[in-house]
Amino acid sequence: MGERSYSNLAATKLRPPVPPAHLVDRARLGAVLDEADAAKLPLVLVSAPAGSGKSSLVAGWAADHEGALAWLQLEESDADPARFWVSVTAAIGHAEPEIAARLDPLVAGALGAGEVVVPALVNEIESLTDRLIVVLDDYHLIDESEVHRDMERLIDLCPPKLTLVLITRADPPFRLGRMRVRGRVREIRGSDLRFEVSEAVALLGSAATGMDAQRLDELCERTEGWAAGLVLAGLSLERTDDTDRFVRTFRGDDQLVAGYLADELLAALDADERLRMVEAAVLHRLSGPLLDAVTGSGDGVRWLDGLAARNQLVIRLDNVGEWYRYHHLFRDLLLLEAQRSIPDRLPGLHRRAAAWFETSGHPAAAVDHLLAAGDREHAMHLMRSVGPDLLGNGQLKTLRNVLERLSAEGELDAICSALSGWDHYLTGRYDEAQRLLDRATAMLPADVNPMRLMPLRINLALGTGDVGTALVGARDVVAAGEVETGVSELTTATGAAFAWAGLSEEARTALSLALVRTQAESRTTAHAMALVAGAVVEFHGADSASAHAAAQRALHFASTSGLGEYHGIAPAVAIRAATGPSGDAATNDAEHAVALARRATTKLGLVFVLSLAGDVLVREGREDGRALLDEAHRTIDTCVDPGIARPTLERIAARHRVGRSRSAPAAGLVEQLSEREMAVLRYLPSELSLPEIARELYVSPNTVKTQCSAIYRKLAVTSRHAAVQAARERHLL
Repeated sequence: MGERSYSNLAATKLRPPVPPAHLVDRARLGAVLDEADAAKLPLVLVSAPAGSGKSSLVAGWAADHEGALAWLQLEESDADPARFWVSVTAAIGHAEPEIAARLDPLVAGALGAGEVVVPALVNEIESLTDRLIVVLDDYHLIDESEVHRDMERLIDLCPPKLTLVLITRADPPFRLGRMRVRGRVREIRGSDLRFEVSEAVALLGSAATGMDAQRLDELCERTEGWAAGLVLAGLSLERTDDTDRFVRTFRGDDQLVAGYLADELLAALDADERLRMVEAAVLHRLSGPLLDAVTGSGDGVRWLDGLAARNQLVIRLDNVGEWYRYHHLFRDLLLLEAQRSIPDRLPGLHRRAAAWFETSGHPAAAVDHLLAAGDREHAMHLMRSVGPDLLGNGQLKTLRNVLERLSAEGELDAICSALSGWDHYLTGRYDEAQRLLDRATAMLPADVNPMRLMPLRINLALGTGDVGTALVGARDVVAAGEVETGVSELTTATGAAFAWAGLSEEARTALSLALVRTQAESRTTAHAMALVAGAVVEFHGADSASAHAAAQRALHFASTSGLGEYHGIAPAVAIRAATGPSGDAATNDAEHAVALARRATTKLGLVFVLSLAGDVLVREGREDGRALLDEAHRTIDTCVDPGIARPTLERIAARHRVGRSRSAPAAGLVEQLSEREMAVLRYLPSELSLPEIARELYVSPNTVKTQCSAIYRKLAVTSRHAAVQAARERHLL
């Protein structure tokens, strides 16, 4: 039951709430929406305080709207850019399935990048035959500046076939003044939503029977036409014998409603009914089975159906009576009452909700309730499965929020520390990422495979330009037999380490497995990165045709998967530029590759891209190409062990006679290394200085210097880095 039921719950986000049985006809406001639709305006902003009737107004209008309409009920978790655009696309899919089918892979691969999603969405909307209305309810829950920026860009680029309707308690941080001047927005404000007397009569229904015009006018004045105040008044009017006294004393403003709710509305209920209503407030949305599991009742379906039929503050979310929610303001007030009257029971209620969601196969929802219950240990345990999914879907903001809530109450466990390490790595904070990785390693429990930490270890090493450390990790993976059996991220990272180390056969073996694994696990970004690493392998093999074809494959997959502007594809763009014909296309690719690479924080990729782009631009007669090669030299000097990035740069620098160039390594050994020279060679990938190596080997510094000179001569290189790379490619390291 759980899987189907929860899937239906997710679908309720994508439909307008079912209008109440006695929906008030607010033709004067519906006309504003009709006019905006007819004028093909990009934006209708419905902005007013809680309880003003915003959603009911738009839902009622939507029920009568004859054209295509998409609805998205936003939640706090939708503030994550990756989740926001996935949700928007899903909503559009309810109205225009063909558009969603084309956008889904792109949006999933874009990982929240609005610069990718917005232009693609605009292009798809322009292809429509008819107009589309997209309603975003509760937009005030979005607190991410990146989402606001991308939404404003969508409004700026909005084609005539699209109108966005934003329902919110507070104005979004858009440049509304500019939109007003340009006539691109219609607004419905709190003052517009105030109920007039005739509308109040319809809203109150039978509760208004017997009230004269003066009392109705006085009630509207006291509530200032506020919808929630009128609804609460109506619930009490049905029970009072003295209408005149009630109207004279009733205050319907939002500051006093909380007290009124406790003193009047809830006080009129019997104890069991009151308790169940308050307990259910811990749930964002309600179904019969979920309610029964949390409150211990046995008639949740019947109770919710009856409650929604007689109380406009309980909203039916589907036509089959499966899912409901409290009016947002009503739930806020019930939660205040719960914290006042049953504070000691709240953790237990959240634990029951968590158990229901976990049993239903939705651990992410369970984590939210476990955190509310203060059960950190169980929440961290579930993060073993929830965390990797959030990473794989690019929902870093959501992951960060969960980890911050966990760490506020104590130290993170090993897996959560590693997840935090990933967050720091992906945002370029390498020192803290390394500290978290080391901490996770030290405290990893015995029942967790150490290889779970290896993808982060390898990627962190590559990110900081330490191919040697990454290579040690990759060889550990091979030795443990995890290349064939490990998760896709592990196999991809292993292949990338071999690729940047110049070990082509090992790289091809791992990457071929990674491509199969990432496709099977629907890891779009990891699949693209495996293709990019394959292009790097072919380029290092000096086969221009194969390298160009591999780069084209990587870029085609990226462009059709929403990763056309993802910084990780920069090496493939640079390879296509370097191996393709001269001309504008190569120049444009070179410039694009540099722009993408600068958005990343990894040193190896930047050096590689700067080198190839500089090569292309110098070849095309552009002086700025030399500046890129100079920058590549400065950057590579900060790398501990840059792998194939150094010989790549040195070959290009030598070809264009750019400073600090060195000869490329010869194809074979000039002479075999002695046993003592091999002992020194094994230390060269480390950060130890020559005197420190001498101390490790119990010989003099001069002896080590002499042996290094012999190593350089026999490997036909002129530097320590080049010696390491040449030895690695000859399998001496």
